Amino acid sequence: MSHINRSTEAGAFLRAAIRPSAVARDARFRLTCLGALLCAGGPAWAQQAEPSVNLPPALVRAQKNADQSTLTQADLPDARQRIERTPGGAAVVDAAGYSGGRVATLADALGLATGVFVQPRFGAEESRLAVRGSGLQRTFHGRGLKLMQDGVPLNLADGSFDFQAVEALSARYVEVWRGANALQYGAANLGGAINFVSPNGYNSDLARVRVEAGSRGYARAQVSAGNVAGPFDFYVSTSAFAQDGFRRHAQQDTRRNFANLGWQLTPQLETRLYVGNVNSNSELPGSLTLAQLRADPRQANAANELKDQHRDIDWTRVSSKTVWRADAQQQWELFLYASDKKLHHPISLIIDQRNHDRGAELRYVRAGTLDGRLNRFTFGVASSEGRTWEDDYATASGGIYGARTNKSRQTARNLEVHAENQHAIREDLDLVVGLQAVRAQRNLEDLLVTSSGNESYALNYSHTNPKLGLLYAWQPQVQLFANVSGSYEPPTFSELGGGNAPVINRAQRATTLELGSRGRHGWIEWDASFYRSLLRDELLLLSPDPAITKAVNADRTLHQGLELGLGNPVGSGPLEWRLSALWNDFRFRDDASYGNRRLPGVPRVFARGQLGWRLAGGTLLSLQVESASGYAIDFAQTVRAPGYATWGLKAGGELTKGLSWFAEGRNLSDRRHAAATGVVRVVTPSTAAQFLPGDGRAFYAGIDWRFN
Repeated sequence: MSHINRSTEAGAFLRAAIRPSAVARDARFRLTCLGALLCAGGPAWAQQAEPSVNLPPALVRAQKNADQSTLTQADLPDARQRIERTPGGAAVVDAAGYSGGRVATLADALGLATGVFVQPRFGAEESRLAVRGSGLQRTFHGRGLKLMQDGVPLNLADGSFDFQAVEALSARYVEVWRGANALQYGAANLGGAINFVSPNGYNSDLARVRVEAGSRGYARAQVSAGNVAGPFDFYVSTSAFAQDGFRRHAQQDTRRNFANLGWQLTPQLETRLYVGNVNSNSELPGSLTLAQLRADPRQANAANELKDQHRDIDWTRVSSKTVWRADAQQQWELFLYASDKKLHHPISLIIDQRNHDRGAELRYVRAGTLDGRLNRFTFGVASSEGRTWEDDYATASGGIYGARTNKSRQTARNLEVHAENQHAIREDLDLVVGLQAVRAQRNLEDLLVTSSGNESYALNYSHTNPKLGLLYAWQPQVQLFANVSGSYEPPTFSELGGGNAPVINRAQRATTLELGSRGRHGWIEWDASFYRSLLRDELLLLSPDPAITKAVNADRTLHQGLELGLGNPVGSGPLEWRLSALWNDFRFRDDASYGNRRLPGVPRVFARGQLGWRLAGGTLLSLQVESASGYAIDFAQTVRAPGYATWGLKAGGELTKGLSWFAEGRNLSDRRHAAATGVVRVVTPSTAAQFLPGDGRAFYAGIDWRFN
């Protein structure tokens, strides 16, 4: 972590125009174009840092490079520079950091990411994922975040997303933009954005084979490859995952295929095509009462087994990204995407859905000067539309179809316009001003009108969110930042339904103040933010009917907390340690019914960490810990999830060049605990089963072959 090196950042902007991938079809071009660009003016950072020069002609052949960026795919060094010019909470997670152990859930990939609260349900890929309390009470089919792959949203048009769409092993790195710091991606929510960035043909392994195996039938395998051929580069990955699961009725089977193909049309114009397919079948063991969890956490909920509850997804997605470098200071980016998803979801009823989503986004970036000072301006406009055809059926034992109970067509449309300008007030101080406008539609057409009435609705939402931030380079490797921003989150169809009757909810709004710092000093590096969000109309599970899970608008709530990431710089010594900790204070504000009572569903203190020692031969031995404080699971605060602490051990290293291994044991004390819980208005005998047990003691091992 270091503060913005302006000449370095300018170099990154220029490098993309002259990188080895920007070659003619015979895989060569002359670097004299660099001299031409510099003589033409170049970006302001380059002008200010270094004089223009004319370089002698040279020939460069396209070749693989571990840190190679292309116009469409930024690699780690450039991604980190983007983070360092952000006046707020943001971080990059290097995939190499989490691939040294089991990678089965989002918690394996993002567990040590600053500010991210992620807990798998019953050891599943489907998780509870939240940033700053976003989607606080959603333990499935997430919301409150913009989940992306290569800058293109994975969310459905109504804002919801499926965790199964992500293959963390197929990411080069992951960007985490907390809160309004994701405005550059047009994120209209409280939590921000998480972007999984794929390798390209330049920076991927020529070939890679990875195999993992472990307790309770766990097995995962991945095969990937990438290379360069003249003006083209490609990356492909196929993976398969299966496990019996810690609990009964928790089998999972997932297959994923991803690929991207880049085409360098000219040194200033590149397009990249992405395709992906996910087929995921998951048994659902359901939730237990606290007494059941303590007696036998491996058991399944009786109703889940009786009705053979599942969540099965078949999802296909195609997208493209085209970048045109207009000149040394200006860049245009065009994104297009379309997806098709089929969901078969037998629970207390059988839900069959078919989703068609499509969208487009245009972004413009200009890095230059304004009144003689460095200035960076970004602008984007995004449009998306999604249609869902849903059929609901009654179900009997074994998941057998009964009578149709509902049929609808749901249409979501969104238009987002955002602009942000970063200006150097002086050499060590930047001012950031941003604005986002959101317009959303949520329409439902009832196709099975019964005696209960017509459930159709047509809703419109619109709002404008401002942002103001300061970024101060206190020391060469220490940044201080502050920002105040607005956010706006229209409800998903899940927040407008529940049971067989719609709930017409308003969009939730928030104003957030953030103060923080990131940097490095000697043997320690850090990323720390304190935030305070004042929310109106937060979508909470406050339905007066405890038997039906429905979200309604709360009046006024408060989300505030501390996001802390600590560690030592990579390569600074044999001792390697990381800590990610959260302090959460989420509560009502002068509510007529609840006063200033804390919101249920999230621990007030949560932490993950690892402490390791790298031996002389390169093997890393490490201790891993996870701890959470207890919390209420209902708004009446009558029942609490107990706090817990678990620990494990891991070892791994390189056997020979390109061949690495790992072995680990998790929850070695076999602690019985709730990894996640549901949330209800008040716990009754019929709603007491809200606890999702975490995995017990388990062992895993893996081998990773990389060929270059």
